[in-house]
Amino acid sequence: MGGTETTRRGFIRGLAGGVAVASTAGTGSGQEQRVIEMTDSLVFDPDAVTVAPGTTVVWENTGSVGHSVTAYEDEIPGNAAYFASGGFDSEQAARDAYPEGEIGGGESFERTLDVEGVYEYFCIPHESAGMVGSIEVSAGSGGGGGSGGVLPSIPGAAKTLAVATVSALFAVLAVTYFFLKYGGDYGLD
Repeated sequence: MGGTETTRRGFIRGLAGGVAVASTAGTGSGQEQRVIEMTDSLVFDPDAVTVAPGTTVVWENTGSVGHSVTAYEDEIPGNAAYFASGGFDSEQAARDAYPEGEIGGGESFERTLDVEGVYEYFCIPHESAGMVGSIEVSAGSGGGGGSGGVLPSIPGAAKTLAVATVSALFAVLAVTYFFLKYGGDYGLD
């Protein structure tokens, strides 16, 4: 039993401050979810996650560029069922049929992963651009949160803002030093 898969519009994802987090599904079963965003920057965000067995992984297209989720057939656990957006039963079938199985902007694809091991996957049209990812399913992972889980990734925009803020601080300090050391006549005679 590898799980179920669906493509749907309007999925409300569990996000906190732009960082994907594990959340309890609304089914009341205690099933965990993990959201992976597919962006117009041609990346899976995050591109590597660790989840507990039975976690439903949701790939959500947050941009406008179409993507796919396609497992590398030889890079999933031997007893796990193959998965690809579009419901294909092999990697070659998914490649041959593309753009069937494409996930458009605002759409999502999900898969419940029950078998422990590493699952490598990619986006068919953007594989050569490096749009690849991996999921490790491990009983000791805690579903991606808490101790032993994967730390949330910091969005690129937050990193850029931090660098700009630190740069501005140093610029202000440099100008202040310059004016204090070489400032003009202040009429203090």
